Amino acid sequence: QLQLVESGGGLVQPGGSLRLSCAASGFTLDRYAIGWFRQVPGKEREGVSCISSSGGSTNYADSVKDRFAISRDNAKNTAYLQMNSLNPEDTAVYYCNARKLLSTGVPFGDNYWGQGTQVTVSS
Repeated sequence: QLQLVESGGGLVQPGGSLRLSCAASGFTLDRYAIGWFRQVPGKEREGVSCISSSGGSTNYADSVKDRFAISRDNAKNTAYLQMNSLNPEDTAVYYCNARKLLSTGVPFGDNYWGQGTQVTVSS
């Protein structure tokens, strides 16, 4: 079964940290760019961060820049999102996504999503 599984979410106090994991099973991640997205009820899913298949290129939404760090370990078939200095506005369900990209950055082929992991930032 081809799937992505997120883990590492939970309840954390403002200013705290969490590390999310995104593990692939049934396929290898090393040819896929990975994106982390988040969604709160009633709002559209928004992109948080992404990393190229090699790990050499990363991007962040302005709202998380300098607080979050995306990484990947292709040997472990897993990607990560380290989240620091969390605030209540970071509360959401976090999803990871795997897509192959053309050299132009256009996605193609299979589109994998995980089931999501809840992150709640509250005192």
